[in-house]
Amino acid sequence: MFIQTEATPNPATLKFLPGTQVMGSRGTANFTDAATASASPLAARLFGIDGVDSVFLGAEFITVTKGDAADWTVVKPRVLAAVMDHFTQGAPVMNDQAAAAADDNDSDTVKQIKDLLETRVRPAVAQDGGDIVFHSFENGVVFLHMQGACAGCPGSTATLKNGIENMLRHYIPEVKEVRAVN
Repeated sequence: MFIQTEATPNPATLKFLPGTQVMGSRGTANFTDAATASASPLAARLFGIDGVDSVFLGAEFITVTKGDAADWTVVKPRVLAAVMDHFTQGAPVMNDQAAAAADDNDSDTVKQIKDLLETRVRPAVAQDGGDIVFHSFENGVVFLHMQGACAGCPGSTATLKNGIENMLRHYIPEVKEVRAVN
């Protein structure tokens, strides 16, 4: 198994491409600490590596963010070995393979926002090893959750304001602003 790595706009984050599906069509999963990683044997394994601060699982990639004190020359080979071991053993990525059901109670505006995020925004940020997930829409403000390489990225505010906000405001007049949530 050959695992490729790619730099992301966030210097604390690397994108690992194992050459196989990670989450596939099941969406994404974000783990910000070891306690939340129990739903994913892969994420739990990665949190066992000293210096790993967060793990994001995408369709065909894994994004790992290291802590400030950690050095990629130490962390990267350990992550590569853990990912290779995990996939060669045929271990599951997630304990619960059930996909989250769509919320049928969404307003037309929320459905439009989610559709634009899914078709225009998420594919672009996935290339950089991250994801942007809809959180809520209240009083003209769209709240989005930044994950993977997008979380803590120096360019994420510019992406939200100059890219996503302008696009959503263009297509959906009800949208007045876009904000990130933690």
